[in-house]
Amino acid sequence: MAKKATAEIEKNTSTEEKIKEAARRVFTQKGYAATRTRDIAEESGLNLALINYYFRSKEKLFDIIIVEHLQLFIHNVMEIVNDPKTTLQQKIEILISHYIDMLIGNPHIPLFVLNEINANPKKLIAKLGFDKVERTNLYIIKQWKELTAKGKTPAINPIHILVNVLSMTIFPFIASPLIRNRTGMNMDEFNKLMEERKKLIPIWINAMIIAG
Repeated sequence: MAKKATAEIEKNTSTEEKIKEAARRVFTQKGYAATRTRDIAEESGLNLALINYYFRSKEKLFDIIIVEHLQLFIHNVMEIVNDPKTTLQQKIEILISHYIDMLIGNPHIPLFVLNEINANPKKLIAKLGFDKVERTNLYIIKQWKELTAKGKTPAINPIHILVNVLSMTIFPFIASPLIRNRTGMNMDEFNKLMEERKKLIPIWINAMIIAG
């Protein structure tokens, strides 16, 4: 009896994952608006009734997929920026390395996530709990303010640094098809270039801070 129950759970889990994997591919290729539940059924090789049985609606399935993708973007980030044991410079280096590793493993995510964030930012921010995060409570902001007071960082909004970190880290992956097409790089060569940026971007960011 126990074996039968275990087998049933494994079967359900396998079916759900198969549907979710198909949904990831279709949503990434078409976006939410252009995707039909029937498209996901065809991609997964399962019937439409089974998709509806497990996930009820396209919207519910999409919510699961987009939140999983967004969580990859924020996974460990709060721990990094709120770590009192690391310096501001170390936090920047760790964030850059974290994002590049994540994007090398998931190169399709940036464009998909950015498109969907632009479509409904408040809804997605609320789902992730970011609407409850107070920017002024972040330890990295406190460190910036302390260094600014000592004259060790420029008196500029630290959001500029965050925007530079994210854009210099994420944009190359968004532009990857164009970069590889125009330079003749294959994916391995492109990823090697991104690995080099783990060392280069902190140098550039630090130069911006000093210049500012």
